[in-house]
Amino acid sequence: MKTRRIMATLCLLALAPSAFANDASLMSAIDALSHGWAKVNYQIPKKERATAFQPLISQANSLLQTYPDAPEAMVMDALILSSTAAVEGGVGALIKVNEAHELLLRAEKINPRILDGAVYTCLGSLYAKVPGWPISFGDQDKARKYLKKALKIDPKSIDANYFYADFLADKGEYAQALTHLQLALQAPLRAGREDADTGRRDEAEKLLDKINLARGHEIAAH
Repeated sequence: MKTRRIMATLCLLALAPSAFANDASLMSAIDALSHGWAKVNYQIPKKERATAFQPLISQANSLLQTYPDAPEAMVMDALILSSTAAVEGGVGALIKVNEAHELLLRAEKINPRILDGAVYTCLGSLYAKVPGWPISFGDQDKARKYLKKALKIDPKSIDANYFYADFLADKGEYAQALTHLQLALQAPLRAGREDADTGRRDEAEKLLDKINLARGHEIAAH
């Protein structure tokens, strides 16, 4: 079965301490997983990431078993599964993104506004990048809807703006994509999340180059 390349959700969570005021253990575990994700995703060669993500999948699954009703744990598990799918490919990747999708829908039902709208950002990214029916659940209309919801919660979010810019660029809506890309690049590094945000900025710079190249080709064609 041939599938489109599945882009990871990669929306590293902006974890405010207040989000876990009643459970320091949950906060500590997710914080460790977040930094582990950033290390694998931004510091390890792509061909080695699928293997490197495996221990994080096990840890995220264990965390979810310990906190089965915590939407934050669901989002963390979904993040790591979809990130693994992005570098794994094939049928195994589709299984992982389907599982991530179900986890995010569960989290949405419990509290869609947790972690500054990360549920919406992750769902929007998945709907945008996975294949559509009959292969999988990809849906461009839902992708746009969810990414806009994420931006309503946090208009200055580096993640929400980056992923919406990427979505718009794929649609050829370059002017609007550049607007959101600039917002992503202007977002300050989050305290304790510098590793993830630095990696995200690098991705944003690469997307900026890609958009400028595409626009240049459009001008040349006319």
